[in-house]
Amino acid sequence: MRKPSNWTLRRRVTALCVVVGVVLGLLAVGAAVVATNNRAHLDTLLTKTGPLRTDGQALLSALVDQQTGVRGYAVTANDADLAPYREGVQREAALIASMDALLDDQPEIRRELHTVRDHARQWREVVAQPAIELTVRSGPEAAQAHLTTQTSARFTELRGEVQALQDSILELRNTVADQARRTGNTLVLLLILAAIVVVLAGLALLTSLNRLVIGPVTTLAGQVRDIAAGDYQRDIEHVGPPELAALAGDVDAMRRRIAADLDEVRQARERIEWVNSQLEKQAEELVRSNRDLEQFAYVASHDLQEPLRKVASFCQLLQRRYAGKLDERADQYIAFAVDGAQRMQRLINDLLAFSRIGRLTTGFTDVDLDAVMTDVAGQTEASRRYVDGELTWSDLPVIRGEETLLTNLMANLVGNSLKFRRPDVPPRVHVSARRVGDEWEISCQDNGIGIEREFADKIFVIFQRLHAKDAYPGTGIGLAIVKKIVEYHGGRVWVDPDAVTEGTMIRFTLPVPPELREPAEPPVASGAEGDGPATAVPGAQAGTEADATPPGESARPAGDMKETV
Repeated sequence: MRKPSNWTLRRRVTALCVVVGVVLGLLAVGAAVVATNNRAHLDTLLTKTGPLRTDGQALLSALVDQQTGVRGYAVTANDADLAPYREGVQREAALIASMDALLDDQPEIRRELHTVRDHARQWREVVAQPAIELTVRSGPEAAQAHLTTQTSARFTELRGEVQALQDSILELRNTVADQARRTGNTLVLLLILAAIVVVLAGLALLTSLNRLVIGPVTTLAGQVRDIAAGDYQRDIEHVGPPELAALAGDVDAMRRRIAADLDEVRQARERIEWVNSQLEKQAEELVRSNRDLEQFAYVASHDLQEPLRKVASFCQLLQRRYAGKLDERADQYIAFAVDGAQRMQRLINDLLAFSRIGRLTTGFTDVDLDAVMTDVAGQTEASRRYVDGELTWSDLPVIRGEETLLTNLMANLVGNSLKFRRPDVPPRVHVSARRVGDEWEISCQDNGIGIEREFADKIFVIFQRLHAKDAYPGTGIGLAIVKKIVEYHGGRVWVDPDAVTEGTMIRFTLPVPPELREPAEPPVASGAEGDGPATAVPGAQAGTEADATPPGESARPAGDMKETV
């Protein structure tokens, strides 16, 4: 694995930009200096050397006009012939002043100009003015005699100085022009160098991006595609600058986590498949067990009931026909046989009822629990009159369920409360309901013997009894049926020992129908039967043993049902 450089991409790009910026800055400074010099040279060419050459030529012409005017006046003595002289003097003064102003930075040429100016003044003082004065005083002959060859040589010397001044100005022009060409060439060269630097910087940037970004990213993308294709065991190569190397490390860490998760998922799937296979085996065992249970229910309801009824019938015939004709021990034995046959018949009926819950069904419908309690009141009327008991209930809700099962549920609870009463205390049973979220909480409260807290969970176990069968008759299956019916309807049931100080309180929940699942106010209490109160009696609670069949009665048949497929 190639070790990545410590220089980050940001640092590389920053360094390249700084180097290029410094080089371009130096080139820009040099170009600015060269451009300034070039502009100065062009300014000298345009605003100095050109006017100086023109003025120098005009200066020579002014001096020639002065000489011509003096010679003409010396010949004719006519004042009009002095006009060129006078104009030449004025033009000379103006031209020298103009040229002198343009020669501030050229002291050598300025000295030559001053020399021309001084010699022109001397020529006028020595030659021109004396010739004019002699012409006025002595006439043209004297003036012409004054203008000798010596004076002509002096003017020729003056003309030579003016020509030398012109040559100096021309030399200055040529020098400045050469300098302007050189600075122009230098400026072009600097611009070419700047363009070369920009091109080289662009090439360097492209090369760096290709080597440090595009190449590593392409490599990383290929590796990621391989991993996406399913090769989760492939290591990600850390290439490129630290940023991309860190990204590759993060991708590799993600790959490792995904691979670990996939391993866990694979192991979990294997475990699930194993569990499913075990569940399938258990399901097959349950199917076989259900078939056996159904066969048992059929046998219990047909094959066992017939001989049991025959035994019970003949035992009762023996009891009626031979009562008092045999000895006392024989009568006792016959009574034991009759009682055992009857208890066995009740036990078989209760077992059949317990096994049919959830297996045989008439379907869920809207069930009014007030109507259910009215039915239960009719079923338990004889038992209540026997013990002088009282049954009341508040307004109960409408729920979805099987009316037959719910009637059996409430009959078991009320029958249990009537059975487990306190001696010499008339039993009082009250059923109420309240809304708790999406559930109805139904409470059955009595003033019976109550139940100890440690036995609160045992009363719902099938065949679990807390008292001897001689004290309280029954099979011990009633509250187990209650629990199974409640759970079949999607609720739960429990004993609430903290709700009362005497007696028993059994609570169970039933789901609120989906269309009615909205906040509801507590139901208004109202009377339900006879002259009984409509509110809960303080200290009342439900029964305490797992049996709900009233004395002398057997469990009600489940009614018309169809078997659930």
